[in-house]
Parts: sequence; structure tokens; C-alpha cells
Amino acid sequence: MTQSARRLAVVTGIGRPGQTGEVIARVLAENGMRIIAVARSADEAKARVDDLRAAGHDGESFACDLSDETQVATLARSVSALAGSPPRLDALVNIAGGFGMSGPVAESTVDVWNTQRSINVATAYLATRAFLPLLRPAHGSIVYFASAAALPGASVARMWAYAAAKSSVVALMRAVADEERANGVRANALAPTAIRTEANLSTMGDKTRYVEREDVAAAVSWLCSDASRAVSGQVIRLG
Repeated sequence: MTQSARRLAVVTGIGRPGQTGEVIARVLAENGMRIIAVARSADEAKARVDDLRAAGHDGESFACDLSDETQVATLARSVSALAGSPPRLDALVNIAGGFGMSGPVAESTVDVWNTQRSINVATAYLATRAFLPLLRPAHGSIVYFASAAALPGASVARMWAYAAAKSSVVALMRAVADEERANGVRANALAPTAIRTEANLSTMGDKTRYVEREDVAAAVSWLCSDASRAVSGQVIRLG
């Protein structure tokens, strides 16, 4: 399969070794996708693509602060140049984000809310808006990362800012699913409990009940595949 014929996926927040992004990128690549790896750190993005290439897969890396509108627009132009003629993108996987405790509402600061909103919501919104013109010709798929903390009945004491940000991600996903249905673009969100990453293991230990990274990657891969063509606007809990 030539590079131009290969299905193309942008994976944001691909991150360090031992995190979720590297497994998602690998599984998508194993299923024939060319990976555009995006991270705030150029070195981290390049390292993940080097890993893919060492395993015989194809990818390109980009550094981008996904909360910066100008940088995201530049990223989209760069990806468009790699996306064939006419340019098209088959999948956007919005992993970029982060967790942080906020403390009790009465003792919290505006800064903690602004941080969670920036890293979890602004990143997903700006990436979505920038890449929709490429996703429409391909009838592509957008996968968002929410959290079990954003689901009804979840305990969110002392982590309200994170839960509120992830709830906003769900609202964004539902809006995109409704607005883009006529264009053939589908949008869904995964809502995992704690994922077994190196970072989570170091902070929460090995007694926690984790979702395995491979199971998360399998769900992402399915949502990016033709098998899920009829699925849009859904929040899928993992764990």
C-alpha cells in the first residue's frame, strides 16, 4: 500500500513511553493506518514515530501546543500537505489532556479550573475545528477522551474541575456528532476509569483496578474502523 493510499490518523497527546498514546498509535498502525503523532514536546512525538518506524509502520511527528489556536492552525496546514490530493483525514484521536485534583470547591482557585479547561477542552475543541475540513471528505471518525468521572453518579469531590472539563468534552462530542452527521463524520467518546499507565502506577500503586492500555486501544481502533460507521454520539464506559 502506498503512503497516499494509506488511511491517515492524527493522534494528539501521544506522550511518553508507558502512556496510552503509544499503544493506541501502534494498534492503529498495525491496522494499516499512517500515524500523525502530535505532542507538546517535539522529542516525545519523534520518539513515538521512531518506535513505529522501527516496527515497520509509517508515521510523521509534530510538536504543537494544542491549546494555542495559531499553533493548531499551523499543524492542520502541515497535515493537509501530507494528506493526499484532495487532502483527507480518516481519524482524529483526541488523547491530549490531563488529570489534576482541585480540592474542595470552597478552597479551590480559578487557576485550577482554567488549567483543566485548557488542557482537556480547548485542546479537543481546537483540534476538532481545525481538522473537520479534512475529515469530511473521508467520512472520518473523531474519538474523544472523556472520563468515568464525567458520567452520572460518579463521585467527583475534590476533582470537580477535572470532571467538569471532561463533561464539557462529552458536550463537544455530542455537538459534533449532531452537526456533522450530514457530512458523514462521526464522533464518539471513551469514558475510562483509571488506565494502567506508568504515571498512574507511580501515583496510585498496583492495587487499583485498572483498564488495560490494550483494551483502550482496541476500542479506539474499532471506533476508527468501517465496522463502526453507524455509531456516533455515544459515550462508551471502559472499566
